[in-house]
Amino acid sequence: MESSQNQSRRQFLKASAMGACLPAFLVAGRSLLYAETLTSDPWAQVPKILARIKPPVFPSRDLDILKYGAVGDGSFDNSTAFQKAIAACSAAGGGTVMVPKGDFLTGAIHLKSHVRLHLSDGATVRFLRDPSKYPVVLTRFEGVEVMNFSPFIYAFEQENIAITGNGTLDGNADEEHWWSWKGRKSGAGPTQNDDRNWLFAMSEQRVPVKDRVFGPGHYLRPNLVQPYRCKNVLIEGITLVHSPLWELHPALCTNVTVRGVTMNSAGPNNDGCDPESCADVLIDNCFFNTGDDCIAIKSGRNEDGRRVNAPSENIIIRNCRMQDGHGGVGIGSEISGGVRNVFAEDCRMDSPNLSSAVRIKNNAMRGGDIEHIYARNITVGQVAMAGVSIDFNYEEGNKGKFVPVVRNVQINNLTTHEAKYAVYLRGFDNAPIEGVSLKDCNFEGVQNPNVIEHVKDISFSDVKINGKTVSSPA
Repeated sequence: MESSQNQSRRQFLKASAMGACLPAFLVAGRSLLYAETLTSDPWAQVPKILARIKPPVFPSRDLDILKYGAVGDGSFDNSTAFQKAIAACSAAGGGTVMVPKGDFLTGAIHLKSHVRLHLSDGATVRFLRDPSKYPVVLTRFEGVEVMNFSPFIYAFEQENIAITGNGTLDGNADEEHWWSWKGRKSGAGPTQNDDRNWLFAMSEQRVPVKDRVFGPGHYLRPNLVQPYRCKNVLIEGITLVHSPLWELHPALCTNVTVRGVTMNSAGPNNDGCDPESCADVLIDNCFFNTGDDCIAIKSGRNEDGRRVNAPSENIIIRNCRMQDGHGGVGIGSEISGGVRNVFAEDCRMDSPNLSSAVRIKNNAMRGGDIEHIYARNITVGQVAMAGVSIDFNYEEGNKGKFVPVVRNVQINNLTTHEAKYAVYLRGFDNAPIEGVSLKDCNFEGVQNPNVIEHVKDISFSDVKINGKTVSSPA
């Protein structure tokens, strides 16, 4: 019997298709269903969340892509072979599509329900640089729904899907392919700027998603891996490199496990893992070395995020290691649908190119509610900016009519060895950050005094900065 909570979420996901708005009765119902129950120990919720996060199980059926015409020589186009193997696996009732050792060049791969794509040791799936190999699909670009180039691996409204193994997904992006759409150092050639502005304007004007058609002739980069409106998703063991944009981007998904994945891509906006408007997500034992945030929890940008109105919630991050990146555990900035119930623990971070360990971004254009954020046992070597950063002045800052909210942020046992600031907190006078608690934290090598602007109810307990115990700010 399907629970009322799952029924409501399923109805919500269906309602959001192709630009539909969420009915008012579902908004009210979902608010009740997902209301946070405050306890004296918020971490007591973690076992209950983990009990709901169950990786999919697949039939014992293996299909080798070589039998469908694949050639792993690094030059043959295997797009048709992948398509045939996945279709055959799905038609048979599900199972595993095996990619053996070799270098398999391909265009977009679209997964189907009950199919696992498994990359064997020594297997590389390398994506073609020809944009025509990526058909236009419903996707998201920086938090806005759009008809655009397919993500390189994509699934739409599927269930029980996985990408596993010890092989590599290579987006094959570089300064001349895909990344150049962000902007060339030489200043020559087309970029995403006009298309990005156009898309954002269409979103603000509530142009139906089906009419926001980009793709060929436009320059909005696709993501590397994106399950969209899927449930029961597993990404495990693989390595992702040379992504065109965000590396791993589940959107509007439920029950997602990301385990033992290496994300090593330093291109522009190469976020590592960005769960967006997702519920019940586990990110466990992953390595990040990225060109943007390592983990960035999102829920839609500005008017589009409010239209879809789906928060990210019940997200557990543990045992991860972060190297380069803008933020280690990040939330925002595309956050208009809100975020709640995030638990991060037992992570290690260290890089002069890592901006902040815990980084929360919001502003008066986003206006999302960010609440119940918990982190503990975070060990940081060096960061460029701060141990903890919460900033409402990101991008548009106060140039908007929506009230940004960040409340109930608890940081326990965070240690840093080198940082510009221990904490960097900047709210608004009319919208202060509320309820920030730091306990048993030790910040060494701090260069500047804390920045604390427009923060209500902030407490320090057993917090040391450069060896000295500091009291709660007045």
